[in-house]
Amino acid sequence: MLLTPDTFVRTALPGMKRCAAIVHAGPALGARFTEYTAEFDARGELGPTAAQRFLYVIDGRLAILQEKTEIGSRGYAYLPAGTSDRVVAIDSTRAVVVEKPYLALHSAAPPRPIISNEDAVTAQALNDDPDLQVKCLLPDDPGFDFAVNTMVYQPGAALSQVEMHVMEHGLLMLAGGGIYRLGDSWYPVTAGDFIWMAPWCPQWFGAIGKIPAKYLIYKDSNRHPLAEAL
Repeated sequence: MLLTPDTFVRTALPGMKRCAAIVHAGPALGARFTEYTAEFDARGELGPTAAQRFLYVIDGRLAILQEKTEIGSRGYAYLPAGTSDRVVAIDSTRAVVVEKPYLALHSAAPPRPIISNEDAVTAQALNDDPDLQVKCLLPDDPGFDFAVNTMVYQPGAALSQVEMHVMEHGLLMLAGGGIYRLGDSWYPVTAGDFIWMAPWCPQWFGAIGKIPAKYLIYKDSNRHPLAEAL
């Protein structure tokens, strides 16, 4: 599914104050996670959640009160399930929010809170292609049941194959543009667009234009495909 900004509808989620949500994906769609863009006024606040929560600031500043810290543009935070961290905007702010019920793994300890910035993460070339750089924002640790990465494509760079796999994705275009294959259709995409990819959806991306294309992408990870059924 491709959603473009001209289709976005804003709503208030329970507990939000001076804040609106553009809900991009959730269980009503068939997704096993919820992803939305939160648009805060100054002193706006997210509502509570029992789920684990990941935040990525597009612009503005957020305070994570229990952690006694703040994050600005390209800053991010992982808040484990069951925590009561309050998230309050210092300025007018836009942030991506991912929430997912935590699926525990008996052999791994649950994750701890993480507060960081994308600029502090080392980029890695995907499949040794220097024109396609990936930053893994969460540790490669079995305690985490999902991953969030940023991917940057130089103009003309593309995935090396059409991918089909068990993982689902939530993807928000942050900059630039290109062509996305979803199933048997091809779509032009640009900054601000959101894509949800169900498991085994054929998918491919190539960057076009004069500036690099960049997106933030969610995927489930580190759990057996039968885990939620057992």
